[in-house]
Amino acid sequence: MAIETWHIDPQHTSIGFTVRHMVVARVHGRFTRYEGRLFTNGDLLKAQAEMKIEAASIDTQVEARDNHLRSQDFFDVGAFPRVIFHSKRVQAVGKDRYVVVGDLTIKDTTREVALETEFLGRVTDPFGTERLAFSARTSVDRKDFGLTWNKALETGGVLVGERIDIELDVQVVKAAAAGKAA
Repeated sequence: MAIETWHIDPQHTSIGFTVRHMVVARVHGRFTRYEGRLFTNGDLLKAQAEMKIEAASIDTQVEARDNHLRSQDFFDVGAFPRVIFHSKRVQAVGKDRYVVVGDLTIKDTTREVALETEFLGRVTDPFGTERLAFSARTSVDRKDFGLTWNKALETGGVLVGERIDIELDVQVVKAAAAGKAA
């Protein structure tokens, strides 16, 4: 089978994250601008994926916090405008369940991460566009990527947790149909 190229459908995709705030609470955020492609010959175990996220598109619904996250204390979007993921291998772990292992680059640091991934299905929408859908999750230690800013709390602990939980819900469309809306 020939290699098929699929593009992320940004209207039907979300990239979200949570992080602990002041030890006891969680802050939720998302990225709003990204692009990506999936290459497959129909065998998901041989698929390859790549994604580029605009770091400046971070959105936690608090403008001051978002601006701080864009600053040199965190993402330094002026010097490092993108967060990049490239898959390296896919492992089956159950029916429609996979671990996608790849390189995640934040700022100038690349680390291997494993995304627990579920294949949700392949459909043709009412407009004739073929779609694939996936959900995926992983956790990373932000300090591993040079995101080390923090403040100690008087009561103990720190303002920002180290672990970032990342969740993706992704739809991709065949490259020939990428321009259609649904």
